[in-house]
Amino acid sequence: MTAAVTSAKTVLVADDTAFVRDRFKTALENAGHKAVGVKSAAELLARVRADLERIDLILLDLRLPHQPGVDLVRAIRKLDGGRLPILVFSGTIASADEVRDLAALGIVGYVNEYSAVQHILPSLAPHLYPESFNRRKSPRVVLGTPVQYRFGSTIAAALMLNLSRGGVAIRTTSPLASGSPLGVRFRLPGSKHDINAEGQVVWSDRRSGMGIRFDEVEAAGQSLIDAFVNAHFFTSH
Repeated sequence: MTAAVTSAKTVLVADDTAFVRDRFKTALENAGHKAVGVKSAAELLARVRADLERIDLILLDLRLPHQPGVDLVRAIRKLDGGRLPILVFSGTIASADEVRDLAALGIVGYVNEYSAVQHILPSLAPHLYPESFNRRKSPRVVLGTPVQYRFGSTIAAALMLNLSRGGVAIRTTSPLASGSPLGVRFRLPGSKHDINAEGQVVWSDRRSGMGIRFDEVEAAGQSLIDAFVNAHFFTSH
């Protein structure tokens, strides 16, 4: 049964892989939203031209046939004047240079195209309802990408919700208590290197997850975090 939502949104799911398109479309439609799947750059641009005023969010595979990469985003921006929020599938990023170029074009964030079904809507919520997730208050980049955390001898996987220079928020149904020490490992879109950090839980909520403050991050990892947050926060708005 389709769940009712306060305000239904229209989302373009642009990916040439049916598995990805169908999973995201199903998750969105089950929440009461309208999802339109497209599988090529030409089809995507035609939809943007025809339905610009009705589109609320684009989920974008950067490797669509015929016009891959940053050039495709530039083509969208020529049509929408920078109005549409674009969320990029993180696994389709080719390099850190692409990340910087995408930030300059106003990309609002990244999402893992292979997220578990239960994580899809939480990862999209800040973009579907930005009025409830005001990024301008502090420099945090919204990310729907995997993160691994370690507590004692237990290792668990979760979904990153956002990243700042000093910590991360993650989605988990089994958050640790505030003050718990833990280690985290994750990889930023466009990077080939894992980032390892030690920290502690600073907020915990079974409905949404937990926030982790970094206490110790390797120098190279902190540099990657700083550059990533700076690029997206200071150039996208």
